[in-house]
Amino acid sequence: MILINPTSLFYGASLKPRSTSFIYQTRKPQSVSISALLTKEQQSKHTQLESEFDFKSYMVQKANTVNQALDDAVPIREPKKIHESMRYSLLAGGKRVRPILCLASCELVGGDQISAMPAACAVEMIHTMSLMHDDLPCMDNDDFRRGKPTNHIVYGEEIAVLAGDALLSFAFEHVATATKDVSAERIVRAIGELAKCIGSEGLVAGQVVDICSEGADVGLEHLEFIHLHKTAALLEGSVVLGAIMGGGSDVEVERLRKFARSIGLLFQVVDDILDVTKSSEELGKTAGKDLVADKTTYPKLLGIEKSREFAEKLNKEAQEQLKEFDIRKAAPLIALANYIAYRDN
Repeated sequence: MILINPTSLFYGASLKPRSTSFIYQTRKPQSVSISALLTKEQQSKHTQLESEFDFKSYMVQKANTVNQALDDAVPIREPKKIHESMRYSLLAGGKRVRPILCLASCELVGGDQISAMPAACAVEMIHTMSLMHDDLPCMDNDDFRRGKPTNHIVYGEEIAVLAGDALLSFAFEHVATATKDVSAERIVRAIGELAKCIGSEGLVAGQVVDICSEGADVGLEHLEFIHLHKTAALLEGSVVLGAIMGGGSDVEVERLRKFARSIGLLFQVVDDILDVTKSSEELGKTAGKDLVADKTTYPKLLGIEKSREFAEKLNKEAQEQLKEFDIRKAAPLIALANYIAYRDN
């Protein structure tokens, strides 16, 4: 079983207001509460909620539960080489934001996390596959991921491609065969949602347009299309699958879909900022690679300060979608949105 060190979730980002922007300062790891990640204006809204909800403990507990479920789902079996490769990347760590979003969404609409755990594992398997393929020489050509050599560096390109393919196919098998106490109708609906969010009109669409746009003069609308598909689509799928498995109504599912699209785009805006403001050691992956590849990013188009303002706007829009839910049940998603907005890696 892989356990998460609570201090690994936060790296002590100090966010000091300067008009509508923020200055990022690095400190030694320390214990951080929700309010330490918020502006003074936001703190007033969350002080009472924070006293009743321990976000860091929540993330640690959920991540450990997800890690155990992933470990159980993909054991070593024959042929050993492919399963070792699958497990190498799948169990390499990471924040587990996508599966935790899935579980939190399920519980928000009144479901039990057991019902959504196979779906949560599936989205992490697919996310891991996308990273493995992204890192290949024919794509981003990266040899560093989550603080470790990338899969193809350890196992070779051929095995890395096949291990990614295996994780992708097994994700759907796992949802279909391991989901318990959920109607067949909802399981089929969830599988359809998952397939759509990663296919030729989802994650793959974003990847293709991103590849074809390298070195090109790309505008803001074009960039938004890339990241709504390449990054936001799987985050959207994570939240929507949780809501479906939890028995959410159509209205609740669509409200959470809008929430997820905003935090999905927010995730990428913050990623772009971190890529040019943090070191490889801090990120756990190669920093500055978008600049080297001459990719268009939000800081490149808007500048750092405007990008941070845009991130604030997306976070606000995301949390607007949660106002109709019980505030205490929505606490994990509110905190996750803030975590995505103010993360350090």
